[in-house]
Amino acid sequence: MHKDIALTVEGQQKLEDELHFLETTRRREVGQRIKEAKEFGDISENSEYDDAKNEQAMVETRILEVNQILAHATIISAPKKNDKVALGSKVELSDGDGDSMMYRIVGSAEADPTNNKISNESPVGQAVLGRKKGDIVPVTLPSGKTTNYTVVSIHH
Repeated sequence: MHKDIALTVEGQQKLEDELHFLETTRRREVGQRIKEAKEFGDISENSEYDDAKNEQAMVETRILEVNQILAHATIISAPKKNDKVALGSKVELSDGDGDSMMYRIVGSAEADPTNNKISNESPVGQAVLGRKKGDIVPVTLPSGKTTNYTVVSIHH
């Protein structure tokens, strides 16, 4: 039994593009590496062959993983205009020190904190869902520390 995965339209497109690249270009490249490694002779002691086979296994695993994500994904469109944080919303938060940050709330398969995309399953993502502008949101971080964030703005 698989859990449903929330994806934005952009996240779905990114995964479909990755899948196409893996199934075409990467498979071909890895297949060529395996072919070249076989030409070196005895494959039982051929590190190039072993590396290429390991890379092939990783590519095939990722293809299966992306296919599973896409098969079980619920595509979320831009949230309707309302005053609450929802999946797909961009939310500006301010901490107690006055520092502010902008996050987009996305599903776990699409989360990329380095690009300010946080999962709806993360502590901050869970805490801000359903909140309104001006709400003070307590968030318990994995370290056990609780931090209060203020919802500064919501963009849909």
